[in-house]
Amino acid sequence: MPFKYAVYIRYALTPEAAVFVAISHENRDPLYKQVTDQLRDAIARGKLAPGASLPSIRVMARELGLSPITVRRAYADLERDGWIITRAGLGSFAAGTRREALRRRKTGEIREEIRRIIRTAGSYGIPIDEIKRIVDDVKEGRR
Repeated sequence: MPFKYAVYIRYALTPEAAVFVAISHENRDPLYKQVTDQLRDAIARGKLAPGASLPSIRVMARELGLSPITVRRAYADLERDGWIITRAGLGSFAAGTRREALRRRKTGEIREEIRRIIRTAGSYGIPIDEIKRIVDDVKEGRR
């Protein structure tokens, strides 16, 4: 069973405007990071619109079967990085996204991953031209 607990975050009247957060104990990422990553992705993709209300820490923890401390850590990380805004007595809300800043950040992450792949390939004697062919194959949906 890949997902032990899951919660839908509903912030509108239509079912398609729900965000699914799932916790998997088979995932190697810490539980708080699973929550952080999924909420960050929902905000970045516009599934959680700016101003959308998030469940309280206690409700999210109960629904996901986690400790409130775990969810508090996830919310704190999201707030620190500007993904959510928390107002005492009101709750936590999705912040507006800065698409260009997100694009630059993701480009940097991809660049680092490519460097890692090139280093690994080099240690096995795989030339750059072969890596380029692999990228082309993947891009075209081959193999």
